[in-house]
Amino acid sequence: MATITAEMKTFIENNLGWISTVSKDGQLDLGPKMSLFVLDDNHIAYHERTAGQAYENLKNGSPLVIAFANLAEKKGYRFRGTVTLHSDDAIYEEQVKVAEEKGTKKPAVIPVLEVTEIQNLASGPTAGKTIEKD
Repeated sequence: MATITAEMKTFIENNLGWISTVSKDGQLDLGPKMSLFVLDDNHIAYHERTAGQAYENLKNGSPLVIAFANLAEKKGYRFRGTVTLHSDDAIYEEQVKVAEEKGTKKPAVIPVLEVTEIQNLASGPTAGKTIEKD
């Protein structure tokens, strides 16, 4: 697993993240997820509330890519890895409580990305380059 640094965690907390999935017929799906959060040093998760296309894609085995960027700073990160859908376990139950506390919709599922690769999205010659790979 690749390690999410303290600097990356702060960046994630302060910037909007986007997820990308692929449908069975190869159509890309890209969208913002305001509920993205760092679960621990090696995992990023979010509350899947809409249970829409991205969720369908993940249920069908799509890879999950998560990216965060900040235009003003010209900085960002892309995270790749394997995804596990949590809907009936301790991770799910804990996040349902978080949603209740925040007054947000109960998530249908909690997708958790085990990060195996982190790429630099900063402007310049290092754009797209791998920072760490498992």
